[in-house]
Amino acid sequence: MSLADRTPPTHEEYESYRERFSNWGRWGDDDRLGTLNHITPEVRRHALTLPREGRSISLSLVISTDPRSSMVSGFEQEMRVGPSSSGDRISINFHGWTVTHLDALCHIFAAPENALYNGRPTSDVTIEGAGSGSVEPYHDGIVTRGVLYDVPRHRGTDFVTIDAPVHGWELADIAAAQGVEPMPGDAVIVRSGANAFYASRPEFEMGMFNEMPGVHATAIEFLYDHDAALLVWDLLDAGQQDLGYGLPRPDGDAVKVPIHEIVIPYMGMPLLDNANLDDLADACAESGRYEFLLMVAPLRVRGGTGSPVNPIAVI
Repeated sequence: MSLADRTPPTHEEYESYRERFSNWGRWGDDDRLGTLNHITPEVRRHALTLPREGRSISLSLVISTDPRSSMVSGFEQEMRVGPSSSGDRISINFHGWTVTHLDALCHIFAAPENALYNGRPTSDVTIEGAGSGSVEPYHDGIVTRGVLYDVPRHRGTDFVTIDAPVHGWELADIAAAQGVEPMPGDAVIVRSGANAFYASRPEFEMGMFNEMPGVHATAIEFLYDHDAALLVWDLLDAGQQDLGYGLPRPDGDAVKVPIHEIVIPYMGMPLLDNANLDDLADACAESGRYEFLLMVAPLRVRGGTGSPVNPIAVI
């Protein structure tokens, strides 16, 4: 399988991704940034030259007490209102399908090796926090070129359906159609039309044990070959589906989150899940420009497995 022949991988080929697309040792045995190493000072300086209008756009969903799926955020907001001031205390379980968040490299383990990214032992992660692979090393922020891959607009549809996931070769086609050349250090931003999909299916339950629309594992090769730094997406892994769409294992089970399982622990790529990309898509279509400055500032949580974020695109 390769992007050139436009063929999804077999199970055996998918399993080979663990070695084929591994970055273990690429930036040294003590590396904690993974693919964010592709964001060099030169990449940041170039990104800062991209805004033309000076308009900033949030890529975050609203956090509220009204979760849209069974994978609830557990968001709680305790208000304190006094005679002359107010405050609140919030609690949130941000991993899942309802909150815009960043996955750190300790979030998914390398299963056969029982290891974290770069071969660190999973014992580094305890109830006290993650000693390796946490979100804390990203405290200086992620500042780079963002490139929007607007799949529904390219297809002429409202959203990506379960039976037609986004393949890596389609991302290459979209880049060519948009006149954008992928560059090292890019944030690859894949819009699948999540808001329209969920609006059309109000009873749809998201989760790794259900068939999910989204991005196919063939996108992993695209990310690796172009030295992408970050994947930002509104619909996540296309998982739990039949051969050709999902990736069943020999025992008949399916790979539940096929992109998460490779890019986090092996490639060392953080994932920015559940982005809200509709406003950005409209702005890019209006201007005809699909590259822009992207800024992401995760919370500086020592030992954290990730962070809720409000990514900002500046066009």
